Amino acid sequence: MTSQTRGNLFILSAPSGAGKSSLIKALLEKHADIKVSVSHTTRSPRPGENNGEHYHFVSVDEFKALIDQGDFFEWAQVFENYYGTSKAAIESQLEQGIDVFLDIDWQGARQVRELMPSVKTVFILPPSQAELENRLNNRGQDSQEVIAGRMAEAKSESSHYDEFDYVLVNDDFDTALMQLEHIVMAARLELDAQKHRHQSLIAELLA
Repeated sequence: MTSQTRGNLFILSAPSGAGKSSLIKALLEKHADIKVSVSHTTRSPRPGENNGEHYHFVSVDEFKALIDQGDFFEWAQVFENYYGTSKAAIESQLEQGIDVFLDIDWQGARQVRELMPSVKTVFILPPSQAELENRLNNRGQDSQEVIAGRMAEAKSESSHYDEFDYVLVNDDFDTALMQLEHIVMAARLELDAQKHRHQSLIAELLA
């Protein structure tokens, strides 16, 4: 007989173009017991974005009130907009045994690690600079000037890879997805989780 155990919190970070969003999407499609955290933001919704699904859209005053109340695991101001990760929402999901992924950068990862040292952190690297630039170009969304900026930002982001527990190189997508799944499964098999999950069985075996 098994008992409900607490979910694990994961952070997934990567430079733009490394394939992080695609990996998260594929992971969620395969595993109903894994969720991605829905952040709060003060920016306006883009076409097709729904409140509570893509982001929790709030005013600047509401966001600052949440900061003052200590409601965020991490938050940052990006240009004129604020972004933050709610403690209460994540805690609720973890208590239900759901594994939660945070899609945040290395600075946010530092903030979360301070509050929850048990968080599992994963950094995704592209296979090469040339491939990263090719992926950014293939999006067809940005000018060459913007792409050059993203390449410089990617170098800065990637310099923090060694602050993470796991590093994946997203060369072959299916391989990277399998490796990410292995990280999740290994976390579920750690001693503390298994002691809780199988406490009845262990008590019986040791009686």
